[in-house]
Amino acid sequence: MTLDLKLFPVEATTLCFDKEEFMTPDFDVDAFVADCRRRVQLETLREDLHMYFRTLKNAMVELINKDYADFVNLSSNLVGMDKAITNLSVPLGQLKEEILSVQNAMDGAIEIVEKKMEERKQIGEKKALLQRLINIEKSVEKMELILKIGRADADSEEVELTGQQIERVASEFNQLQYYVTQSKGLPLVEKIRPRIASITVTLQHSLERSFKDSLESAQPQILKQCLRTYATIDKMKDAEALYQQVAVKPFMDEIINEGFLQNHPQGLKGMFSKILEYVPKHCQLIRQVTCASQSPKGEEVVRGYDFLVNAVWPEIANSLETRTSSIFAPGNPNTFHEKYLLAMEFVDRFERQCGTQASVKRLRSHHSFTTFMAKWSLPVYFIKVSEIAGALESAFVSGFSKSSNGSRFQLLVSQSLLDCLRSCWDDQIYLSPLCHRFWKLTQQLLSRYSVWVSEIYQQEIISVKKDVKEESKVEEKGDGQCVSQSAACYTPVTMGQIVH
Repeated sequence: MTLDLKLFPVEATTLCFDKEEFMTPDFDVDAFVADCRRRVQLETLREDLHMYFRTLKNAMVELINKDYADFVNLSSNLVGMDKAITNLSVPLGQLKEEILSVQNAMDGAIEIVEKKMEERKQIGEKKALLQRLINIEKSVEKMELILKIGRADADSEEVELTGQQIERVASEFNQLQYYVTQSKGLPLVEKIRPRIASITVTLQHSLERSFKDSLESAQPQILKQCLRTYATIDKMKDAEALYQQVAVKPFMDEIINEGFLQNHPQGLKGMFSKILEYVPKHCQLIRQVTCASQSPKGEEVVRGYDFLVNAVWPEIANSLETRTSSIFAPGNPNTFHEKYLLAMEFVDRFERQCGTQASVKRLRSHHSFTTFMAKWSLPVYFIKVSEIAGALESAFVSGFSKSSNGSRFQLLVSQSLLDCLRSCWDDQIYLSPLCHRFWKLTQQLLSRYSVWVSEIYQQEIISVKKDVKEESKVEEKGDGQCVSQSAACYTPVTMGQIVH
C-alpha cells in the first residue's frame, strides 16, 4: 500500500517547499535544507514541516479507516478454505504418485539402456581386439609366405627377395608392429612372438643383403627402396650403422693407423688428406639418393638420412682415437701445436663436405664430435707453454743487467718481457681456443713487471737515503758541500733508465 501525496489536503502554494521532492530516489536532507534556506528562514521551514507532518499523519489515519472493514472481514472471507485445500490434496497426491511411477519407470529404462550400451561397448572392444588378432595372424602368415619361413626347402638367411617384395614385407611389418603394440600382453600375441622374431631377423638379413648389393652394383633405385624400407620400419639408424660397418670401416682401417702415419711423406697432413678423399670418391652414390643438393635435378631423394654425420664421421673419430692416439699427446708442445692445427683444418674441410648448415650443426652436436674435440688436451698444452714466463722470472734475478746490442730496451728484464709477450701470441704457440688463457697470461706478465719495477725503485730510494744518512754522520754538519756531493752520487733510478 502506497501513499499518494497528491490526495493530501495541503496546498503546495502554502508550503515553502515542493512535497514531490520527498518522493525522489536521490532525496538528500542537507541539500533540501540548503535549498529552502535560500528562500525562507529556518523558523518558517520548521513550521511548514510540522504542518506537513500533521497532514501526513491525518491522511494515514483516514486511509486506514477507509479500508478497515476489509481488514476486519479478512478472516471471515477465508472460511471454507481448509475444505477446498483438502479437496485438492487428494488429486494432487494421486498426480504425484503417477509422476513418481513414471519417473521410476524412466529411471529403470535409462539404466537398462546404459547397461546395454556398456555391453555393446565391451562387445565392440572385444570385436576390435579380435580383429587385431586376426590381422596379426594374417600379417604373420603373409610375411612368412613371402619370406618363405617355415618351408623345409628354404633357409631364412638365404632367401632372395626383390626390392618390391622387401618394401611390401616392411609395410606389412610396420602394421604388424602397430597391432602387436595395441594387443600387448594377450596370450595369442605372446605365443606368436617367436614367429615375429623370426620374421624380423629374416627381414633384416634381406635388407642388409639388398643394401650391400645396391652399394656394390651402384644401383640407386634399389638403394632408394632399401632406405625407404628402413625408414618404414623405423630402422634408419640401423641403415647408417650398416653403411659405417660395410663401407666406411674397411677404408678407414687401411688409412688410419700408425704405420700409414709414419710411412706417409706428409705424415698426419697426408693421412687427413687421404681421409677427406673418401667422401667425394666413395660417398657419391649414397649422397645422390639422400641429399637434394647432390641428386640430379628432378629426381626424388630419400630424406631423413645423414650418412656423413652418423656413419662417416663417427668411424673417422673412433679410428683416430683408438688407432692413432699418439696424435693427441701433449708431451711436446711444438708437435702438439702443429697436429692440433692440422686436425682443426681437417675438421673445417670435412664440415664443408657436409653441404648444408643443418648437417654441420648435427655434426657439431654429435657425441663423437664432442669426444674427438675433448681428446685434445688444451689445458695441458697451455700449462707447458706457459713456462715461457719462467724466462721473465730469471731476468728479474739479473736486476739492472743491460740488454744485448740492438735491443730497444736498456734493461735485460724489459727485453725479456717483450719476448714473453711475443711468444704468447706467436703463431707457433698461440691457439684460438686458448685465447682467454693467453690474454690472462699477458696481463699477469705485465702486472709482474710493474710490481718488480715498483719494488726496485723503492729499494733504490731507500738505499740512497740510507747512504746519505750515513755520510751525514761521518762528515761535519757544517760541510754542506760534501753532503750535497754525496747525495748527488746516489741519484735514484728513473723510468728513463729502464725504457728509452
